[in-house]
Amino acid sequence: MDEQNINATPETAEVEREDINELRQIRVDKLKALQEAGNDPFVITTAEQTMHSDEIVAKFEEIEKFNAENNVEPENSEVIRVSICGRIVAWRDMGKANFIVVQDRNGKMQVYVRINDIGEEAFAEFKKWDIGDIVEVKGFVFRTRRGEVSVHAKAIRLLSKSLLPLPEKFHGLTNTDTRYRRRYLDLIMNPDVKDTFVKRSLILREIRNYLDSQGFLEVETPVLVSNAGGAAARPFETHHNALNEDFKLRISLELYLKRLIVGGMEKVYEIGRVFRNEGVDTRHNPEFTLMELYQAYTDYHGMMELTENLYRHVAQAVLGTTKISYNGVEMDLGKPFEKITMVDAVKKYAGVDWNEIETLEDARAIADKHHIEYEKRHGKGDILAMFFEEYAEEHLIQPTFVIDHPIEISPLTKKKPEDPNFVERFEFFMNGWEMANAYSELNDPIDQRERFKAQEAQLAQGDEEANTTDEDFMTALEYGMPPTGGIGFGIDRMCMLLTDSQAIRDVLLFPTMKSID
Repeated sequence: MDEQNINATPETAEVEREDINELRQIRVDKLKALQEAGNDPFVITTAEQTMHSDEIVAKFEEIEKFNAENNVEPENSEVIRVSICGRIVAWRDMGKANFIVVQDRNGKMQVYVRINDIGEEAFAEFKKWDIGDIVEVKGFVFRTRRGEVSVHAKAIRLLSKSLLPLPEKFHGLTNTDTRYRRRYLDLIMNPDVKDTFVKRSLILREIRNYLDSQGFLEVETPVLVSNAGGAAARPFETHHNALNEDFKLRISLELYLKRLIVGGMEKVYEIGRVFRNEGVDTRHNPEFTLMELYQAYTDYHGMMELTENLYRHVAQAVLGTTKISYNGVEMDLGKPFEKITMVDAVKKYAGVDWNEIETLEDARAIADKHHIEYEKRHGKGDILAMFFEEYAEEHLIQPTFVIDHPIEISPLTKKKPEDPNFVERFEFFMNGWEMANAYSELNDPIDQRERFKAQEAQLAQGDEEANTTDEDFMTALEYGMPPTGGIGFGIDRMCMLLTDSQAIRDVLLFPTMKSID
């Protein structure tokens, strides 16, 4: 039986037309009847699951292929005996024989249930069950006349009663808001969604596999911090009652990981949640997953090499290719990644040669000409970054390193020796998105303190995202930090690209949502 030809039960088909409370009450009454008869499904604690649906199909087709190649005639149809568990998602009633579809973690399996096989009493109980119920099926695998690999039930048991009907089968669950708020339903009704989150898990696993193979140690650092530094973002604030002290949720992983480099750990990384009190859109969520790593005795060039190798490894391991497609646009991770300075990018895409901009007044004048909005506190380098964001970012589709940023926007980065107005930093772009940010880390404590002072001046002028001086971090630097390369990866955007997902909420199991009044 092809699933598309399964007719939904009358109850399922009427979900949108009948009162949901009435439908729930019908199911509650069924549950009470089961409990009164001593068949309470909720007292069951375990079930037998020998295979998942995809494994059954693969195994059976393997056996069939072997038999065909070796002219083997099986003695009977009971080639594979299995026990499967899952949720009933479709039902076709044929009187004394029924076809149901059971959905498990890996897919769906058709099940043939016949009164002669499971007995009249069990069959009568079975006919009272509903789509959405969770069951255990024991039987053997066979192929139907239509060629579909199926399980012929010899015993079937109700494991959990569904009290609420699933969305109508043929229309599924399409409302975006409902999908995000009730992800459990989204996972049941939309197989592509489950596949996305399986891939996300594999992406994280392969990141760890690659970094572990390179000698990095995975560590954990505080989420509650007194000083939320390491990035330009406004933090969430909270209060610890026992200590009677205000804390912030971290906006970055950077400053604690650098402390570990000072401590001699040399290669460290962390994959963890960070929190930024900012807007919500297709690429931003207030809490998101960041991966930061730091490696002693290298610089931003070393971070570029690591980024290329990591992205290639993850794409090949998870997708089986280094060519990925997003919205129909192909991006090739197998080729050497492009490199361009921020100054050259602005010259290329905005037609402005920043080498000719000598003063802050010159920068403001050219900004006015191009309708770039700035504030009094913004320096020459800030305005350069604004030009880049406005004119260049959207063109950086193929993997590209944008290198050498202005010092004003890079308070934790080493200056370029040949031009102290710029720093040894890159941002990694794909699809017009910033995917990673990396530095030759500033390890001069005297210079770092001056940068913090400049940030605090920005804060005093109204920049809510400016850093403040972290005195303990300054103390750590004064003990001495080796030359270090560091990088931060946005895991969620990486998952969006590798799964062709259109919004960050599509790769977050439970995205931040405004409460329903």
